[in-house]
Amino acid sequence: MTEQKKFQALSAPKGVPDYVPPASATFIRVRDEFARQARLAGYQHIELPVFEDTTLFARGVGESTDVVSKEMYTFEDRGERSVTLRPEGTAGVMRAVIEHNLDRGYLPVKLNYYGPFFRYERPQAGRYRQLQQVGVEAIGVDDPLLDAEVIALADRCYRAVGLTDFRLEMTSLGCGECRPAYREKLQAFLFDLDLDEETRHRAEINPLRVLDDKRPEVREMTADAPLMLDHLCDGCRAHFDTVTATLDAMGVAYVINARMVRGLDYYTKTTFEFVHDGLGAQSGIGGGGRYDGLMAQIGGQDLSGIGFGLGVDRTVLALEAEGVTLEGVDSRVDVFGVAIGDEASERMSLLVDALRAAGIAADMSYGGRGLKGAMKGADRSGAHYALVLGERELESGEVTLKDLHDHSQRQVALDAAAVIEAISTQ
Repeated sequence: MTEQKKFQALSAPKGVPDYVPPASATFIRVRDEFARQARLAGYQHIELPVFEDTTLFARGVGESTDVVSKEMYTFEDRGERSVTLRPEGTAGVMRAVIEHNLDRGYLPVKLNYYGPFFRYERPQAGRYRQLQQVGVEAIGVDDPLLDAEVIALADRCYRAVGLTDFRLEMTSLGCGECRPAYREKLQAFLFDLDLDEETRHRAEINPLRVLDDKRPEVREMTADAPLMLDHLCDGCRAHFDTVTATLDAMGVAYVINARMVRGLDYYTKTTFEFVHDGLGAQSGIGGGGRYDGLMAQIGGQDLSGIGFGLGVDRTVLALEAEGVTLEGVDSRVDVFGVAIGDEASERMSLLVDALRAAGIAADMSYGGRGLKGAMKGADRSGAHYALVLGERELESGEVTLKDLHDHSQRQVALDAAAVIEAISTQ
């Protein structure tokens, strides 16, 4: 008899987090609450492909960005086509809007999405190679009131899950009218510095990226660099002033960060980021901005848009940093059935199925456990009620309804309708 071959246990890929119970309940609560808030503001769900033609991201996100030049998961499929796992959501949404003619109807087109995105980064706390985001995009209208709506919505998402110790940072990155002149001023400043070859090359392609360099020596050299916020045209200045005035009226707190440069090249005008200092180096928990010109850049109409991406992973970590526990996330079901004996188990399975059909989350003990072991299962389920069914209950045609919160109990007819009524009046 040959010895059975033993295989080494496998682990998740580096930088890819697992969310397992009970932590997965918090993850789902955050993701679903973000999506719910988006729906309340009129954003309809769009489901995007996990991978797209590589050209979409190279053209839409910007070849000078680290996302495109260093972080994308790009490969050839069996048809020898270059495809890329999506590193962000906006370019894919814009492609779908163009392809399905959503921009030919009422504007703005308001869409929301969620799911995993992929970037080959150095893994650390809150910085994953598979990151989870909820995003919204409002496409087709260049209105500062829409900018304020999107920013206020993001703020409300965080507050809806109980997060408080974050700040909103904002700036304006100008437009096609004022950006060229500012670009020349910034490049003239940067080319006078003793920059390394790679940074000088970045300054030639997109000088704003240099202001986003986190190296202390580069930040010191660029401390006196000209800032876009000081070189806005009259239209961009009026746009940004309306956004900030509207946020003031809404009671949304913010700080102006004139050096802010987001990691994607398509941003124009209003740009923002939410920061949480409880997360250490990876303090950004979400952000976004306006992206005038992106649609035309990938082959559509020359329409404006604004959106955000909120990090679900980092929000979960921020909640932990603040010590916030979301109410009810430990509850898997509302009712847990405890059956003693084969006949009782069969009857309980039918009762539990009927409760589920009525919209009540229910589970039961399996495997012929005794009363003590089954009640442990009820406690671990987080259920509010336990239904106990044994020989005595079968004889009387009743089931024992236990309130696991106040430890009271009562007898109820062994019938789904009776159990539902008893729970609703308990």
